[in-house]
Amino acid sequence: MALRNIVTEEDPILHKKSRPIEEITPRIVKLLNDMAETMYYDNRGIGIAAVQVGVLRRAFVVDIGDEHGRINFINPEITSREGEQRCSEGCLSVPGKSGEVMRPEKIHVKATDIDGNPFEMDAEGLLADCICHEYDHLDGILFTDRAIPGTVEDVNAQK
Repeated sequence: MALRNIVTEEDPILHKKSRPIEEITPRIVKLLNDMAETMYYDNRGIGIAAVQVGVLRRAFVVDIGDEHGRINFINPEITSREGEQRCSEGCLSVPGKSGEVMRPEKIHVKATDIDGNPFEMDAEGLLADCICHEYDHLDGILFTDRAIPGTVEDVNAQK
């Protein structure tokens, strides 16, 4: 595994739509493992999408530190959304900023795992928020694009 450089908000690649993964090759497995290592060890995030390391492929990794552990999503599809929650978000590609975003309280998602096995899962709360945030990256959407007006702030600013 290797650490990858995080693409930041100035890069136009973050606003492009990612392409589906046709086959899970050793290169795709390495990409997901590198993404996880980058998320855990270099940046201490809870989610990362392939586009955030400069690869326009429909894949992301999440780990909110609960019983699910690391979850790899390849070609995910959110098939249902329920309720609403106001979430405080940050992003590895938008360093130093946070903001409030309205997200579904509960979702149902279908995807393929790193071993090529299809799976489905229900998620709610923080896990639903994280999955939706990373899913948006696959369509070229940053949390700042969805933020409630007036809520994006510099987390490093003196108060």
